[in-house]
Amino acid sequence: MDPTHDTAGRLRTRWGVLVRPDFRLLWIGETVSGLGNSITVVALPLIAVVVLDADSTAVGLLTAAVWLPWPLVGLPVGAWVDRIRKRPLMIACDLVSVAALVSIALAAWLDALTLEHLVVAALVCGTAAVCFSTAYHSYIRIVLGGRDLLEGNAKLQGSEAATQVAGPGAAGLLAQAFGAVTALVADAVTFLISAVCLRRIKVDEPGRTPDEEHPPLRQQIAEGLRFVGRDRYLRPMVIWGAVINMALMGYQAVQVVFLVRTVGLDPAMVGLLLTSGSAGGVVGASLATRVGRRFGTGRGLLLLQAATAPFALLLPMTTIGPGLLLFATGALLVGIGVSVANVVIGSFRQTYCPPYMLGRVVATAMMINHSTIPVGSLLGGVLGDTVGYRPAMWIMTSAVALSWLVLALSPMRRERELPRTREQAQEQEQEQAQANG
Repeated sequence: MDPTHDTAGRLRTRWGVLVRPDFRLLWIGETVSGLGNSITVVALPLIAVVVLDADSTAVGLLTAAVWLPWPLVGLPVGAWVDRIRKRPLMIACDLVSVAALVSIALAAWLDALTLEHLVVAALVCGTAAVCFSTAYHSYIRIVLGGRDLLEGNAKLQGSEAATQVAGPGAAGLLAQAFGAVTALVADAVTFLISAVCLRRIKVDEPGRTPDEEHPPLRQQIAEGLRFVGRDRYLRPMVIWGAVINMALMGYQAVQVVFLVRTVGLDPAMVGLLLTSGSAGGVVGASLATRVGRRFGTGRGLLLLQAATAPFALLLPMTTIGPGLLLFATGALLVGIGVSVANVVIGSFRQTYCPPYMLGRVVATAMMINHSTIPVGSLLGGVLGDTVGYRPAMWIMTSAVALSWLVLALSPMRRERELPRTREQAQEQEQEQAQANG
């Protein structure tokens, strides 16, 4: 036996597609870039609170600016990315994020930083994140193919969940040890590492194809909206996603100010507490398959939401000392419920929607779901300044606790399993109509 071949086989079994240099570089680049995005979401509000002494309305505005590009440019970016080379765009997005974050640090060191500067930088970083995320989901098909594609997607999703756990904690610890501005410089370094990794990928990427006849973008968007709006399964799922995103971002816009000024925590402890929700996301992703097998995809999704969403009400009960466990427990369980729902709903869409409509359905759902994120951020911030930080937390977490009722009013309350295809759903609808007739 060839010892070189045997060693390669053992490595392939242990590390899977990570033994392939191009995918390994893509995986490192996406993971580091995702870590940077997770740090940015926490570091910018910390700078606003610690350096600029911003109120919760300002923090809500800043949080909204990070997410606002999704509803504004998400659909056009999706169509644009399909017509250009992906890797140069991803590298450009990383470098743009570096420039925006470094500009904040320079302005702070020169004592010239303003809230307006932070908001513009957040908009720039948010737009870069939209373009990067859209491009890398397409680019993986160029780096991997065939049976390796599923494994590659699984590794990328796993690293994304891990960065959501590590990012908030890293931001808090860096801010505590070196200051909030220095934490943002470290954040910029993560995007630079990502750009270097992507630059070293050697796989050939096809150039632009000759111009083809494409339906107008407005027509394609309208078709996706009609498909989702008329479907009795997709419609409540999208509504639930919009409601839960608004409620989650509403309390998340206030939680940093609440934990610092009302509870009295330092940045390091804030970062550690915020990892609870992300840890719940990792746990939920690992439980999703077992929940579906045990209770069914439809009933399991509904039961888990009803069981976890009300624990959001623990968050505004948080106090110093042992009372911090209330925040950690609530965030963990809410994170588990949301993560399981994302996995179940995402898998349902992939099998349920006709292939020629899948891209538009996903884009439509993402646009609607993300459009409520800046609304929730602004609402939470304004409530924090008008009624107080703890009452604002009570209002927004109450919305989280009740969000499962949207799914309870959908057809899944009567069905153990979600239909695998739209044809199957139509058959079930006809059978129910005959039974009720």
